[in-house]
Amino acid sequence: MLISLEGSGPLFQRIYEGLRGAILEGRLAAGARLPSSRTLASDLGVSRTTILLAFDQLLAEGYVTGRVGSGTYVASELPDTALRAAGDGAAARPARERARRLSEYGERLGAEIVLPPPRPGAVRYDFRYGLPPVEEFPHDTWRRILARRLRLASIRSLQYGPPEGHGPLREAIAGYLARSRAVNCTPEQVLVVNGSQQALDLVTRVLVDPGDAVVVEEPHYQGARTVFQAAGARLVAVPVDAEGLDAAAIPDTGLRTRIAYVTPSHQFPSGGVMTLARRLALLSWAERAGAYVLEDDYDSEYRYCGRPLESLQGLDRAGRVIYTGTFSKVMFPSMRVGYIVPPEPLVETFTKAKWLADRHSPTLEQEALAEFISEGHFERHLRRSRTRNAARRAALLGALDEQFGDRVGIEGANAGIHVIAWLRDMPFSGVGDFVERARAEGVGIYSVAPYYLDPPERAGLLLGYASLSERDIREGIARLARVYENSRG
Repeated sequence: MLISLEGSGPLFQRIYEGLRGAILEGRLAAGARLPSSRTLASDLGVSRTTILLAFDQLLAEGYVTGRVGSGTYVASELPDTALRAAGDGAAARPARERARRLSEYGERLGAEIVLPPPRPGAVRYDFRYGLPPVEEFPHDTWRRILARRLRLASIRSLQYGPPEGHGPLREAIAGYLARSRAVNCTPEQVLVVNGSQQALDLVTRVLVDPGDAVVVEEPHYQGARTVFQAAGARLVAVPVDAEGLDAAAIPDTGLRTRIAYVTPSHQFPSGGVMTLARRLALLSWAERAGAYVLEDDYDSEYRYCGRPLESLQGLDRAGRVIYTGTFSKVMFPSMRVGYIVPPEPLVETFTKAKWLADRHSPTLEQEALAEFISEGHFERHLRRSRTRNAARRAALLGALDEQFGDRVGIEGANAGIHVIAWLRDMPFSGVGDFVERARAEGVGIYSVAPYYLDPPERAGLLLGYASLSERDIREGIARLARVYENSRG
């Protein structure tokens, strides 16, 4: 029997592949008897042990059957029916393409969801949004609490935890939200999740079916948009202004609208704060539409001008608001702990969804965070961070004014840890080249385009400042101004 021994890998593996190929291509038909191991070993000039190893693999995978005293035969029912017919060209296609069979969700992931590119190499002056100054976090305090929790750990604490989260942490979060954001909830309503992204995913899984409408702000947080798209939702983009989303501008699409996703305390990324009148109007719309408002309160801890408004959830009297937040931006990015506060009738459903997703969030981090909050360290850290970020914000605004003057327009400066700088005489088409030129000079800047369904006409930059010193902010903006002048010339 002719079997090619060319290629790499163990000899028995090459013989196995040759026999398997002959079976799949029909050269060895169902029920055909294979040559004896001694005969095949003699024909191929190999040891009988090598042939027996190849036969054993074919037998284990169901391609052949052994009959005592008779020999080895091709199985009548092959395990890989998709590859059996050679005439349709299936055997010639890559195995990955032959085996690919995705759900509608999987197909949407492949067609609509683009993973963020790998982060480029570090630059000296990086204005990336969402990077807190981790060197200013009270590491010694955090390590001391972690060490204490490890010393106190019992066998019970090493078992599975409750899906809704560690009880003392839920109590600490509920107390903090009541003090700082006027959120009206009990500890039993707080569900601990692995960051705000899991919160968005669970809310979407629970509430949105393919074809349902989801209202989003324009511009909006890209991470929320991709979750909604993956679920098959129809996005309804409503432009925002300095007063936030206007419920009166939500169109009647004729579709079932399930969620309105908003960032009312500091619109992402434009920075507007939703007025009280618009908050009440949005709550009224949600009640009429039978929809839920998903309130993403991602960085309301940082506000520099005016009195902060209470959360939408605190104004809700009809049980239409689902509130979510995260500790990643106010502590450190690897702290993948966030929370959902659903209306009471949805708590059990969300708890089940969390259990199905990953059973529970890591227990040790929850225990440590509960102590960090209850002992007052968290709010002390926030007060210090707010003071430092206010100084960095002032440094950024002063540097932009000094270096660019009226060539830039600034949005979103009254809260949060970023601003948008609109370059008044640069079209959107020029921002890509500008970003690359700035990086070559050691300055990391980022376009606002990914946060729009339809890119804006002007070039806009999202400039984060929390992780930079005041000195680095001023030097980075000075370098950026030089790049800007050179790119115009």
